[in-house]
Amino acid sequence: MARLAQTAGLTDIQQEILSTVRDFVDKEIIPVATELEHRDEYPQQIVDGLKELGLFGLMIPEEYGGLGESLLTYALCVEEIARGWMSVSGIINTHFIVAYMLKQHGTQEQKDHFLPRMAAGDIRGAFSMSEPGLGSDVSAITSKAVKDGEEYVLNGQKMWLTNGGTSSLVAVLVRSDEEHPEGTAPHKSMTTFLVEKEPGFGEVRPGLTIPGKIDKMGYKGVDTTELIMDGLRIPADRVLGGVTGRGFYQMMDGVEVGRVNVAARGCGVAQRAFELGVRYAQQRHTFGKAIAQHQAIQFKLAEMATKVEAAHAMMVNAARKKDSGERNDLEAGMAKYLASEYCKEVVEDAFRIHGGYGFSKEYEIERLYREAPMLLIGEGTAEIQKMIIGRRLLEEYRFQG
Repeated sequence: MARLAQTAGLTDIQQEILSTVRDFVDKEIIPVATELEHRDEYPQQIVDGLKELGLFGLMIPEEYGGLGESLLTYALCVEEIARGWMSVSGIINTHFIVAYMLKQHGTQEQKDHFLPRMAAGDIRGAFSMSEPGLGSDVSAITSKAVKDGEEYVLNGQKMWLTNGGTSSLVAVLVRSDEEHPEGTAPHKSMTTFLVEKEPGFGEVRPGLTIPGKIDKMGYKGVDTTELIMDGLRIPADRVLGGVTGRGFYQMMDGVEVGRVNVAARGCGVAQRAFELGVRYAQQRHTFGKAIAQHQAIQFKLAEMATKVEAAHAMMVNAARKKDSGERNDLEAGMAKYLASEYCKEVVEDAFRIHGGYGFSKEYEIERLYREAPMLLIGEGTAEIQKMIIGRRLLEEYRFQG
């Protein structure tokens, strides 16, 4: 197994971080993940362990108390964590998207105020774009912010917040039409607000309610919620970057990081599915020999391993492109699309190798089978990724007739 999904060119520090995370996953996550997932229980002890390891500050600059590591290091850590339990990787993903947006777009005051406490894990981040009537069309957002003196009043309903209950800081994208000329394109009249709140459910600050957790098929343990704003008052200095109308671009920049993360999660889940499949194939005997000795099973294992390797390579390439400062929406879209699709296929093949036992909740593959579909829609569906990829390819290969 150690020969799959290796990454060339890592520094000694990167290798040490990954080794530490891998040991933590093997000892602290894998042994308890299925039990906690079946109970839909928040993995507080695991999260505390990640905090002690400093992972909440992995990509936050050293000047703010973080480790100042690259997106590649972060993605490889996410891959390892998702191999143990995908829900745990979701807890740190939304946190890092908000931290990244603050680092890239926040005012100096906002960075000084939030990033040190986010690096320590004392503030946990979540971000919110989606709404109940909103699919992939972000420009159709209806939640609004209206200026009132030195404050803004926010109203509307948001949907699908990972860490909605446990977070204490939410980056919320809303419309701010009144501050922009009539006829302004929808994506140019959106603003990101930094909303501080108390962790928990119910009314977590005046005008802001987090209803209970949404009951999901998979991706359990982590809390996924709605967010309801009814006269929520936010100071003007909590507009991300201090200027309205830039929210769409800020969010899309964060989502590019999120797409690399989803690709990494797909790689991690696929790796775990391959591990389970290849192990079971050597333990299960039919017709007088281990099923791993049957050619049909060997073909499956070969296809699974190749998909794991290919997805990992594309994820690493997308992370390195972003780290270089170059535009990476093409690479991130490709990596997210391929890794999520391959993850689904590898998990299903591992499920088939398990035969009837794969349908039993006693076997880990049953949990992975329910988790993999979330990656097909998280941070943009396959169809959205293909639109991004197609448009970028036409830019790169524009025919000059």
